[in-house]
Amino acid sequence: MSQDIQLKGIKKTGEDDPPAYANIENQGKTNLAYEGSSQESLNDKNVNTLPGESNIHSVDINTDIILEENGLRHRNNRGQDKSIDFDDEVEQYEESSDEDDDEYNNKFARGIAASRAAIFDGYSEHKKVFWTAFWILIALLYLGYFCYAMAKYFDTDDEGAVRLLVVTILVFVFIIGSLLSSFFLGERKIGSLFGDLDSPKAEKAFTILHWILVAATSLFIIIFIIVDVALREPRNLISGLGMIVFILLFFVFSKHPAKVKFRPVFWGLALQFYFALLILRTKFGYDAFEWLGERVREFLEHTDAGSSFVFGNPQYLMHFFAFKVLTVIIFFSAVISVLYYLGVMQFVICYIARFLAWCLDTSPTESLNAAANIFIGQSESPLMIRPFVKDMTKSELHAVCTGGFATIAGSVLAAYIAMDVPANHLLSASVMSAPAALAMSKLFWPETKQSKARAEEVYNMKKGTESNIIEAASNGAAVSIGLIANIAVNLIAFLAFLHFFDSTLIWFGHRVGLHGNDEVSFTFICSYVFYPISWLLGTPPSDVRKVAGLIGTKTFLNEFVAYADLAVFINNTNVYHDYMRNETGFNNGTTWNGNDIILNYYNEPLVGGIMTDRGIVIATYALCGFSNIGSIGIMLGALGIMAPNRKKDITKVIVRAMIAGNVACFMTACISGLLYQGP
Repeated sequence: MSQDIQLKGIKKTGEDDPPAYANIENQGKTNLAYEGSSQESLNDKNVNTLPGESNIHSVDINTDIILEENGLRHRNNRGQDKSIDFDDEVEQYEESSDEDDDEYNNKFARGIAASRAAIFDGYSEHKKVFWTAFWILIALLYLGYFCYAMAKYFDTDDEGAVRLLVVTILVFVFIIGSLLSSFFLGERKIGSLFGDLDSPKAEKAFTILHWILVAATSLFIIIFIIVDVALREPRNLISGLGMIVFILLFFVFSKHPAKVKFRPVFWGLALQFYFALLILRTKFGYDAFEWLGERVREFLEHTDAGSSFVFGNPQYLMHFFAFKVLTVIIFFSAVISVLYYLGVMQFVICYIARFLAWCLDTSPTESLNAAANIFIGQSESPLMIRPFVKDMTKSELHAVCTGGFATIAGSVLAAYIAMDVPANHLLSASVMSAPAALAMSKLFWPETKQSKARAEEVYNMKKGTESNIIEAASNGAAVSIGLIANIAVNLIAFLAFLHFFDSTLIWFGHRVGLHGNDEVSFTFICSYVFYPISWLLGTPPSDVRKVAGLIGTKTFLNEFVAYADLAVFINNTNVYHDYMRNETGFNNGTTWNGNDIILNYYNEPLVGGIMTDRGIVIATYALCGFSNIGSIGIMLGALGIMAPNRKKDITKVIVRAMIAGNVACFMTACISGLLYQGP
């Protein structure tokens, strides 16, 4: 049974009611606003009217409480029998303060959520416009800063001002190149602008143009060598002879001599020549790479901030190789990872690969791998073409392996720079080895089949998967841990093995009376075994055996050990020249003790002696590659995991590829020897 209860001061729904009343419904429906609220506390106590009022009713809690006009209904959900007393003169029915606050907060939160949703929806709809406007604003601000700096403070003698100009130009070229590539290589194709490039007429025109360029390049190289090299530096012609010998030997021992295509061979060597000519024979090129090398060295020195913090200053310098050289790899690896995340590396590698493919007529996969090898290592570069490895021809597999053996990783290059190996020559060697690797690979194992890879699929490289730059840098640093550990443990193992091998040879030599300078060692043997190669590179007579020993160390151990030995020669040479330029050294002179030089004033020996500048440069180029016996296992393991079905074919080509990688480095050294004139 229901009872009518008058509650004074209760308004009808819709007349500016408090939030709790907004959902009170007529027709005896449950008040959802009150469910679970403090109103249920009415079930547990009596509410009395004011004195003097007579219409007090006792109501069974199982029955409905109905207000005819206002439609209030409260149902007991627990089924308990309680009495509720109401006073007719209550001025206002109030909810608990908790429910008021909750309802107010809910509306406020919904308002915030609605505002956020509107903002994010608007951002999603106009995201491209927003970021375009943002970057235009940044570009305009930087342009204003750049123009002010150039107009007010630019001075050609100020290296900082020159650096700002160069960096700005490079960034501008990168941006313009990206925009042009998205325009021409996106929905619109270059072919649509210039007609059908695959037509017979177009192919004939390109063939004629190609042979004109071949003839012009050949004529230029011959005339230059005769006029500039033969007449001025005739001893440099030995390096030219070395190039001819290596090419003839590779042609004779080629896998398919009759099927050699000379376009990749010719243009690979021509690109090497032009690049070496720019660096070694033009003041602009030499100064530019000298400047770039110094900037790279300066950039890598920022690693010292982290090394000194972790290992202590100057304690980290007391363990130079571990805490000064190897730690550079961490920083450089993080930088490379960030550049990959931003898409800079993909842009640079992609266009170098397109250029190589266009000049050398090589397939997209092997061209992309060769371009990537300029910056990353032999096991990382094939990852960029991983989906295509399983379908590669044997010649392409050979080219991929050769590219890995003929170059070094950028992170390791940074370590060599930290060891005071000439930075400008290391940088140029890394670039020159890419076309050299393709040239010697296609000569040693010519292509006999059609590549299955399509250019638009191969060159479609994605950005990094990291969520932001911080994650990219962290991942890059973490990846370097394995590389550093691998270098450290291999150096410990190889140097220990080399010391044992040398000690054994010396012991056998002592048994037959070989002592002092006549002692037999691993380096001593290599200095004779690789003597012909070292001589063909154009190495000065005083350095031939030293460079031959370095080549042997690089081939049978690894290039890190060889560069460490070269760093000793470089340091000795610098100390010797500084000593002789000093009046004290000039007056006191030096004494030779076998291969060692003793500085008389200090009575200190320069163990191993010194090298000429020409010998150092040639050795720098000749050693710049991963072509050693140990790297065969690394390359075989990396490619075998990517394409297990091709492991048998990889084992067939990998030894020849290691030889081709070595000779590619030798060709780079020959060209540098041919054109080198001294500092």
